[in-house]
Amino acid sequence: MDAAQPFLSTIVWLIEKIISLYIWAIILAAVVSTLASFGVIDTRNRLVWTVMDFLDRVTAPVLRPIRRIIPYLGGIDISPLIAILLLGALQRLIADLYVHMMLGGGGGGF
Repeated sequence: MDAAQPFLSTIVWLIEKIISLYIWAIILAAVVSTLASFGVIDTRNRLVWTVMDFLDRVTAPVLRPIRRIIPYLGGIDISPLIAILLLGALQRLIADLYVHMMLGGGGGGF
C-alpha cells in the first residue's frame, strides 16, 4: 500500500478541496440571493445576472432535493445551511476513511 499512498493522499486532498469550494459556492449563492432580494444589487445588470445564474446552476443539484424535503420556514430557506452541514460531514467521513485506510492497513474490515 506504500506505493499507492501518495496517489491516494492526492485524491483525498483534491476531493476535500472540491467539497470546500462547493461549500463556498453555496455561501456565496446565499449571500448574493439575499442581497438581490433586499435590492442591494441590481439583478438587471448583466454581470450580476450572470453570476447569480452561474451560482444557481452550480448549487441547484444539491439544494433542490433538500428543498423538496424541508420547506421554507416562515420565508427563510435553510437548505444552504443543511447542505453545508452535510458536505462538512462528507468531508469528515472521507478524512476518517483515509486515516483508517492508512493506519489500519485498508484491509476492508470496517
